[in-house]
Amino acid sequence: MDSNFGNQLVGSLGVNGLISIIVSLICIGLSWWALQNLKLDLFIRFPKSAQGKLLHLLLAIILGHFVARFLLDYLNWSQMIKYMF
Repeated sequence: MDSNFGNQLVGSLGVNGLISIIVSLICIGLSWWALQNLKLDLFIRFPKSAQGKLLHLLLAIILGHFVARFLLDYLNWSQMIKYMF
């Protein structure tokens, strides 16, 4: 019986990891899409340069990470509600 519980635990961790990766990638993609509308030429001399594009990518990763973390935390919190009652 312990082996069955261990297999279920490992499977659950694997699914949670896969969901986290997918949600993070989707949020980074959405952040990239949303940042396309940002006028970086107001802040950067050459926004079309490699450095400007790298900054755009880093901003998308940072913003996407925070949004994904919020969504995943919210999902975890909503799943914990069932233990209240």
